[in-house]
Amino acid sequence: MSSLPLADCQIEIQRGLTTSSTAIFVPFTTQELFDNGKESLYYGLNALSNNLIMVDRKKLKNPNGLILGTPGSGKSFSAKREITNAFLVTDDDIIICDPEAEYAPLVERLHGQVIHIGPASTQYINPMDINSNYSEEDNPLALKADFILSLCELVVGGKEGLQPVEKTVIDRCVHVVYRKYFENPTPENMPLLEDLYNALLTQDEPEARHVAAALEIYVKGSLNIFNHHTNVDIHNRIVCFDIKQLGKQLKKLGFLLC
Repeated sequence: MSSLPLADCQIEIQRGLTTSSTAIFVPFTTQELFDNGKESLYYGLNALSNNLIMVDRKKLKNPNGLILGTPGSGKSFSAKREITNAFLVTDDDIIICDPEAEYAPLVERLHGQVIHIGPASTQYINPMDINSNYSEEDNPLALKADFILSLCELVVGGKEGLQPVEKTVIDRCVHVVYRKYFENPTPENMPLLEDLYNALLTQDEPEARHVAAALEIYVKGSLNIFNHHTNVDIHNRIVCFDIKQLGKQLKKLGFLLC
């Protein structure tokens, strides 16, 4: 009877409890997050009840997450633990953008692909890469054109971003440079940034030459590391992009490509 929620204690035992400990007995003061599904991952302990937090984030209404904490509090360790658990428990693909070069040992231990992106690196990622699986929609080129618009907007800079005319000529040139590839989809026909740059120069609008001038340093200048065909395996189940060696001018572009 004493264990029932009837406020009738028949056991003559008294014990002092703190407020937080007493609050545990009120079922509405603590909310548990425990999912015993086969792909549920461990995220820690409930601060009030000390029960396990196990959840498959893909089943939640909002599956996104952040790891926040003071320096040295274990944020990277928590991320590595989640990466390891996801690799072992699920079949998910794992993509890591590593600005401090701290995940490479773990990825190599899991037989993943570490891609070192930097001025002195011989590993390259082509931002113009596309394939038939690039989008779930019927037209993957539309999604790729939107990505290239974002890339050009980052390159051109400015508070207002790309002007409507600039967006129009970029979209027009994107369709032109991919025409040859879709006619014969072989790796050697994959467009490069240089192809987009050359296509912009053939347009009559002065806005096209403005965008081409902004792209020139990334095509022919000292920041041309993204003007190469991809020569690494980006289809591995776990891929880590090490962008620590990227300078300030290329860091934002590196984040976008990853």
